[in-house]
Amino acid sequence: MKRLLFAFLLLGYTFTINAQDNMAKDPVKKIEVTGSSEMEIVPDEIYFAISLKEYFKDEKNQKDKVTIDVLEKQLISAIIKAGFPRENLTIKAISGYRNWTGKKKPQFFLESKRYILKMNNLYKSDVILDAVDDKGIEYVNIDHVDHSQIKEFRKEIKIKALQAAKEKATYLLESINEKVGDVLTIEELDDQFYSPQPMMANMRMMAAGADAAPMEDSNLEYQKIKLSYKMKAAFKIK
Repeated sequence: MKRLLFAFLLLGYTFTINAQDNMAKDPVKKIEVTGSSEMEIVPDEIYFAISLKEYFKDEKNQKDKVTIDVLEKQLISAIIKAGFPRENLTIKAISGYRNWTGKKKPQFFLESKRYILKMNNLYKSDVILDAVDDKGIEYVNIDHVDHSQIKEFRKEIKIKALQAAKEKATYLLESINEKVGDVLTIEELDDQFYSPQPMMANMRMMAAGADAAPMEDSNLEYQKIKLSYKMKAAFKIK
């Protein structure tokens, strides 16, 4: 019994000592701030979508079909002549249309393919499209834009955002005659990536088989990619 009583007394004494030590310690004075940074960059990778579709030269009698293979060869040849490697062209989607008439067998099947061409010069799009059968072009548009050094730009704005956080902490503390100390915590907040669709004017949008009148050369413009990042940091107050 004496041993048990002594153990309780010792345990209580230990708790008392720890509580006194914690009360004796000064609370850490700190400041938490958020820094942000933004950057706008001109895209150097433009992903151009081209959709080709089979059609009949004699639409009334549905004869003399121009196949997708013929149209694809024209497209590949035009891309190479424009100075782009064959590897820059990929297939994104394949679809088709089969004409059914009641219980009869289908009269025809028209296939279409959607391609994505990686470009660094949009102005060559007209040269490429001019070399492809107009009636075989279903539509064209910009799929998306990007930049080859986007990862490096992200790193750069993260660093600037953290530096902005420290700068903010510094001038805020100086306003009350305090000084910023060592960093305690750093937290990355969600970044924002804004990649707008390029603004296009006078781009021909042709339906398969339509007798479209000649159009003027494309007048192409695109907006910049906007990167935005925020960093949250806590610093000691000296």
